Amino acid sequence: MSLAHRLVILARIVIGGLALAFVILLLRPQLIAHGPTVVIQEAAPRKTQTPGPVSYAYAVKKAANAVVNINTAKVVVTRPRRGPGFPFFEPFIGRRPPASRKRVETSLGSGVIVSKSGFILTNFHVIRGADAIRVFLKDGRSAKARVVGVDPATDLAVLKIHLPRLTAITLGHASDIAVGEVVLAIGDPFGIGQTVTMGIVSATGRDALGLNPIENFIQTDAAINPGNSGGALINTEGHLIGIDSAIYTHSGGFQGIGFAIPVNLARHVFRQIVKYGHVIEGWIGVAGQTLTPALARALKLPRSTHGVVVAAIYKNGPAAKAGIRPGDVLYAINGRPLRSANRALLTIADTKPGTPVTLGVLRAGRRLTVHAIVATRPP
Repeated sequence: MSLAHRLVILARIVIGGLALAFVILLLRPQLIAHGPTVVIQEAAPRKTQTPGPVSYAYAVKKAANAVVNINTAKVVVTRPRRGPGFPFFEPFIGRRPPASRKRVETSLGSGVIVSKSGFILTNFHVIRGADAIRVFLKDGRSAKARVVGVDPATDLAVLKIHLPRLTAITLGHASDIAVGEVVLAIGDPFGIGQTVTMGIVSATGRDALGLNPIENFIQTDAAINPGNSGGALINTEGHLIGIDSAIYTHSGGFQGIGFAIPVNLARHVFRQIVKYGHVIEGWIGVAGQTLTPALARALKLPRSTHGVVVAAIYKNGPAAKAGIRPGDVLYAINGRPLRSANRALLTIADTKPGTPVTLGVLRAGRRLTVHAIVATRPP
């Protein structure tokens, strides 16, 4: 083989190698070094789709017939202002005072049928001051409702209607309520008709909002709007876990923060109203404020101190008889630490009247133990 022939073969080999390298780099550009090697973790392609909830129609179908629209009417008397004139001379010229005028104010809300016998749970503010209440069912029927009882402290009310073949909702439990759980709100926003919205439980145990004397709200981002008040917050099984009550808003519309009264509190109030006509709850006759770091500093207490500062004592109430004084700090009830005034109120409210309780009291830097007998909360 001549030298020229060998050079031709070598040239072909070099050209072929360069062409192969070019093709490899073209197909695998990540092999070109532009910097340090970074190791990343990638999931393998899924062979099958992970099963998950694709529809909540079953839950809605189970609960929707138990959610009603509530229409209230209230007669408002207005007295027109006097026109121009001289009141001193009116008796002499025979001028009559302006007549009073009556007008009817209407409002809309929602409610939940909790018993096939016709009992309905709703918000107190939905029916407050109403002269007439009418309930409209999803199947088109309607009925006049009467008020069985109300509890302004929790913003709950119980109504009663008389209709056959009613669908009652299934009540869930507080233990079923978990942050992150999917929930559905059913109600009649703006009076446009029954509407379902979806969200999650954003938080539980919300209090100190200034909405009700007794607060223990579920927070959700399921859309709640005017007209939803008194409606149902359900889980994906169609069970009632809350009564939709309020929203946090700057514009008047929904902004992703809604509040519902948890089902366990609603169940307790419902049973009390049906049995007694009102709610019987524990009371010790104390008005207090949650001890904040600023208050602790003002009272010359360690920042870590927790409890409720007693602002006022009701005369002849259980706390007054037990020797509690304004300025005392209640830090425990029956050995359970108190973190907020609302939590103290809930703990006492859940205690049966006539039950003795032990109060941990901090007074002038000294820890005391005080015994009191829980009374019935006055109206």
